[in-house]
Amino acid sequence: MREEMLKSVLSELNGTSADIEASAAISTDGLVIASLLPSDMDEDRIGAMAAAMLSLGERTSHELARGSLEQVLIKGNHGYVLMTHAGPDTVICVVTKPSAKLGLVFLDTKRAAESIKSII
Repeated sequence: MREEMLKSVLSELNGTSADIEASAAISTDGLVIASLLPSDMDEDRIGAMAAAMLSLGERTSHELARGSLEQVLIKGNHGYVLMTHAGPDTVICVVTKPSAKLGLVFLDTKRAAESIKSII
């Protein structure tokens, strides 16, 4: 039931923009709770990489006195990966096209994170 609710939130997020290619709700220890990923993306690998990036981001933010980590943004030639906390033990991971309007993606992701936080 909870997974269905989370997938519904992710489906709504993916539907807000043609620039969003995939999304997932992941525990901070790397377990994928729910996802809407293309078949060429390995759920387990995404969970592990998200956990590693969050850990590194949190350490970096702390060491450089930037406060609590809010987001991790990765820009590559083929698009962006955005990770945002959705509660203390959950993160939402969004994969976008390179043409994505980041302001809108940030806003939609923040809304989805709030919904996920209330479900979990």
